[in-house]
Amino acid sequence: MLNNKKESSDHMLSILQWFIFLLANAVAIPIVIGSIFHMDVMEITLLMQRTFFIIGIACFLQGWLGHKLPIVDGPAGLWVSTFAVFAASIGTAGSAGVEALRLLEMAMILTGVLLMIFGVFKVAGKVISYFTPLVTGVFLTLLTFQLSGTFLQGMFGLSEDVKVAQMDGFLVALLTFTSVLWFSNFFSGWVKSYAVLLGIGIGWLLYALFIDIPENVTTSQWISMPEWFAWGTPKFDWSVVPVAVLTALILLSNVVASLSAATEVIDGHSRFSISQMNRGTFMLGMNHGISGVFSGVAVVPLASSAGFIQLTGEKRKSPFMWASLLLVIVAFFPPIIAFLAGIPSPIANAALLATFVQLMGLGLRNLFADGLDHRRLSIITISLLLGSGLMFIPSEAFSQLPGTLRQVISNGLLVGTVLAVLLEQLWKNQDRNSGTAHNKE
Repeated sequence: MLNNKKESSDHMLSILQWFIFLLANAVAIPIVIGSIFHMDVMEITLLMQRTFFIIGIACFLQGWLGHKLPIVDGPAGLWVSTFAVFAASIGTAGSAGVEALRLLEMAMILTGVLLMIFGVFKVAGKVISYFTPLVTGVFLTLLTFQLSGTFLQGMFGLSEDVKVAQMDGFLVALLTFTSVLWFSNFFSGWVKSYAVLLGIGIGWLLYALFIDIPENVTTSQWISMPEWFAWGTPKFDWSVVPVAVLTALILLSNVVASLSAATEVIDGHSRFSISQMNRGTFMLGMNHGISGVFSGVAVVPLASSAGFIQLTGEKRKSPFMWASLLLVIVAFFPPIIAFLAGIPSPIANAALLATFVQLMGLGLRNLFADGLDHRRLSIITISLLLGSGLMFIPSEAFSQLPGTLRQVISNGLLVGTVLAVLLEQLWKNQDRNSGTAHNKE
């Protein structure tokens, strides 16, 4: 009897631990997206409700029918970048903001359809060969370049309406950023596992004590269903097609990285089957469709889940599945969501920027994984120079171009990644030919 009670208590604590980790990956992105598109508190609250629902469903489906591993599906940094690009190129206010969000719904659904096709026809394993460590490194580095600007603007409290940096809020945000890094680098065990959540808690408390108590939404509804197509019906435009195609291809490398990291921690070596890869890719497509239908930020398997498993030693799938369902249930209770939506935007942005420190490090390790010769150095510098350079050019500069071309060229992340893929493949062939010719001489 005592053993049964102990096992039951241990299981409940494991569920709670997974739930908090899921929560830490869910609360910040809606606030960041809300600040980018100038949403009011109610709109951010509803977006957070839909995000909780999407993440819970996505994690459960992957664990049940997808790759069947305890890997958290969380909002993708690539999609946050895409949201920021659409906001800059189309607009964030009034009808322009609504149009951008409707196009993003369509982009996520199209990306989902492509990923499902990749999974069904077993294309994933073939396409992933093009995403070498160099290409992945370029992508991750450009991603951190692009989003760091968005996060820093949020930390300073800057927006279309606020043009002067709010230094008091920034100081608290900077303390939040430092706290997350301190907990994750100089502590171990549960403190390190919940570094993001602890940092947000400290920052939120200091913000409320010394700056302002954030506005909370009061709701008379105790239970409500997450809304379908909250931003309106998806709008098709040819400009979203290349975005969907490139995003689908890039996300394949994300699936591989997550499966590799998780299996290495769980089984002691990185080993997953092609079948797992295809099922995970198909379910990733399904989850993208769910994200588009419920007007949220599309989710992807997070490689950081492996770190959580390693720190906590929790390798069982059952607590993860129950925690996923618990997050779905919480999404139906607006008062809980309203409380979490009160996290100040500078604090949420600071916590996310701290998580990108590790992402930047991963990108740099990939860039230098195979050493640097003239060819690799040239590919890296060309891709980073052109990709990051495009990020500083206002999207209005390309207003004379067709919509499709404008969306692609104004997205430095996509341009830089495509350049890296093309140069990696084409230059490799040229090197072989020149080497053969040289030997003949």
